Amino acid sequence: MKLIKTLLTIIFISLLSSPSWSVNFDDLVKREGIYYEKFTDVPFTGKVTGQEQGSFKNGVKEGTWVAYREDGQLERKGNYKNGKTDGAWIRYWENGQLESKGNYKNGKRDGAWVGYHENGQLERKGNHKNGKRDGAFVSYYENGELRGKGKLKNGGLEDAWEHYNENGELEFRVNFVNNKRNGTSVSYHKNGQLSEKGENKNDKREDAWVFYWDNGQVSSKGNFKNGEYEGYWVFYYESGQLQSKGTFKNGEKVGAWVGYYTNGIVSEVWTGTYTDGVKISD
Repeated sequence: MKLIKTLLTIIFISLLSSPSWSVNFDDLVKREGIYYEKFTDVPFTGKVTGQEQGSFKNGVKEGTWVAYREDGQLERKGNYKNGKTDGAWIRYWENGQLESKGNYKNGKRDGAWVGYHENGQLERKGNHKNGKRDGAFVSYYENGELRGKGKLKNGGLEDAWEHYNENGELEFRVNFVNNKRNGTSVSYHKNGQLSEKGENKNDKREDAWVFYWDNGQVSSKGNFKNGEYEGYWVFYYESGQLQSKGTFKNGEKVGAWVGYYTNGIVSEVWTGTYTDGVKISD
């Protein structure tokens, strides 16, 4: 009799601790990052079914997991290690097309990753290091045209970056250092004409800049200091006719300014002497 009781006890304990239990994912609750069956204080170990399917070990996800949408379509598939995404992962759009694929390491993206538009066209590709984008990166529009390309370092923009419109025409080219605009920057109008060109320093415009109308005529030119207008500037109408000229200090008009109408006649409204951006005399 004593032997039978001992065997029954062993069997009962074995059933309680067995990792082969299978429950629906919705029957679990998460407390402080650990999953439990409802109304228990023991971290769950076993398999789960439902829209998310996989295994738990001591309350955290382990091994291969899959997730399905409400219509039964596969949404994502990948691996966990000690409750963190680890290894190959793949995700799909609602129409079944591949959305993205790549690898994780200790819960962070690592290595090559690619993403796709819903129509199957490549949307982006690049590398990750410790969860941040790092190295060459390129992106595309749904029509397959190049959208942008450049380099990243520790998640920030670095060196020359180019951006294109959906017709494949260059919109701007900017140089970055530590995720801030530094160096030469150029941008273009939709018709391909040069829009602006100049230098940046610590993410602000600096030194000489030239701006253009979309017909190729200069619209303004002068210097910047710490992102503000500084020194002598000249402004032009779209026709090329002089519009105004004068001096800035810390972004405000100072000293003598002269303004012109489109017919070249001096404008009394705009012409005069300025202090801190305010006209004080004619």
